[in-house]
Amino acid sequence: QVQLVGSGGGLVQARGSLSLSCSASGGTFSSGAMGWFRQAPGKEREFVAAIRRSVTSTYYADSVKGRVTISRDNGQNTVFLQMNSLKPEEKAVYYCAAANINYGLENVRNYAYWGQGTQVTVSA
Repeated sequence: QVQLVGSGGGLVQARGSLSLSCSASGGTFSSGAMGWFRQAPGKEREFVAAIRRSVTSTYYADSVKGRVTISRDNGQNTVFLQMNSLKPEEKAVYYCAAANINYGLENVRNYAYWGQGTQVTVSA
């Protein structure tokens, strides 16, 4: 059973930056892909970014490309999400997740374990 604990959310002004992290325990972190999703009030959970076991394989939603970087430290069992130039509409609860397969990483259904979520608020 993999347990994920996300942290780093908070309040930031528009065009500001924020870094999220997610620590994993209870499983073999380095063997699977990891992802970040977000969910705004009244909306479905949406894909933000994912990274495979190989740290060179990363994937991003079109809306965040060029502004967001996902990375991982397999030795520390941690995945990170660096977000720059944040927009007010990106206010949401951000979730890290561990995938149970190594493809289709944009699909929320392909993730078996989820963190508790961390709130990100972007003020105009």
